[in-house]
Amino acid sequence: MAFKILGVNASPFVRKTRAFFAEKGVPYAIEPINPFGPPPGWRDVSPLGRIPALEHDGRVINDSSIICAYLEKLHPEPALYPSDAFEYARAVWIEEFIDGGVIPFGAAGVFRPLVLQPLFSGGKEPDAAAIAGAEKVLRENLEPLFAYLESQLGSREYFVGKQLTIADLAVGTVFVNLRHAGFPPEAGRFPQLAAFVARMHALGRLEGEIAGAAGGGSGGPGRPGKAQDSSANPTSN
Repeated sequence: MAFKILGVNASPFVRKTRAFFAEKGVPYAIEPINPFGPPPGWRDVSPLGRIPALEHDGRVINDSSIICAYLEKLHPEPALYPSDAFEYARAVWIEEFIDGGVIPFGAAGVFRPLVLQPLFSGGKEPDAAAIAGAEKVLRENLEPLFAYLESQLGSREYFVGKQLTIADLAVGTVFVNLRHAGFPPEAGRFPQLAAFVARMHALGRLEGEIAGAAGGGSGGPGRPGKAQDSSANPTSN
């Protein structure tokens, strides 16, 4: 019953999936797939061309949210989805809020111009226009979303219930990209969210998957591995 995650860790969707596996304590391998230069036949594996995909027992599962739900069915402990119906809905809503709301702005508007494009141009620093554009996206698009997350978290340790869920993993992993771009949640404006992100990134069993670089290799508990790539393309999930 070997698991193989197909994708690269620069994608917050891949990172969320790896963090989910790590929290479950389920070992896996990872095969780096760049959606901009995928191998021949990639659309046969991922019909929408997105990452991650999961290979398991000769079958393929697509979409990070579906992969996580699939693994929850196979390995229900520790539970990462609440058993209460309302709390379950809240958890998957927070995940969708990140996948469909935060990532499209954070990836295309911030991470791509400030991290990916300089990387692909040989380490050239982003110019003033790129920085100003990213700051505008942060101010106009991302900070209102951060405010919503701040209000939903409140003074609690977790977003839903009293233990870690898929909601927390989704929030924690997306802020790796924003941290690399130099835009973590500002503690003065979003103190609860900033403290939550710091706690998530410091979790020993998840530190490698949450904060690791975009690499390949074997993965597993505590071991690092929704142009554009998976993290800059809001259609990759």
